[in-house]
Amino acid sequence: MIRILKGAVAVAAVAALGGCALLSSPDPVQLYRFGNLPSGVSETEAAASTIPVVMRRPEFPQAVREDRILGVTGTEAAYIKGARWVSSAEILFTDSLESAFAAQATRVRLVGPRELTRSGQALDIDVRTFEARYTAPGAAPVVTIITRVRLLNAQERSVTAERVFTVEQPASENRVSAIVTAFDAASREINSQIVSWTDQHALVLPAPR
Repeated sequence: MIRILKGAVAVAAVAALGGCALLSSPDPVQLYRFGNLPSGVSETEAAASTIPVVMRRPEFPQAVREDRILGVTGTEAAYIKGARWVSSAEILFTDSLESAFAAQATRVRLVGPRELTRSGQALDIDVRTFEARYTAPGAAPVVTIITRVRLLNAQERSVTAERVFTVEQPASENRVSAIVTAFDAASREINSQIVSWTDQHALVLPAPR
């Protein structure tokens, strides 16, 4: 009986310690964003672009699909402590690219999911890499974004054009703020390249019936 009571006391003590751990304050996390902000282009100005293109939701690797910032050193990977994106990387990337099209495109107009306009083409974006790469622990990383972009013919269900984009942006130092600045610059650059490429390769195709 004494042994059982001692065991009960020990369990109660562990539970009490666990409760204290659960009630402790979490480490502070700073939120960041990246990419092009809304451009302020009016619907009338956007409608002047003559080729409607539907942009599918960009696909991201599972490791960077949410709001954590991934750092990679050789074969090792870890999330950067104390920093997260203000929204998931998918949402920020999509919003940023839509803003880049609104501000920069001269021939193409992206068709939003709520619009009734039909399009004969779709823009398919596969983000294969979205990470800060370190050559050695503690070194200033290089933000690397790699995307495969395809223009799809909705009528023929074929690929009109395809290209892989790679942007590498060195961070000025191994600090979170410098790494985020590099992500911002890299995402803006790849957005600009995707818009220019789409403007060049989009075709005037009949809308699907």
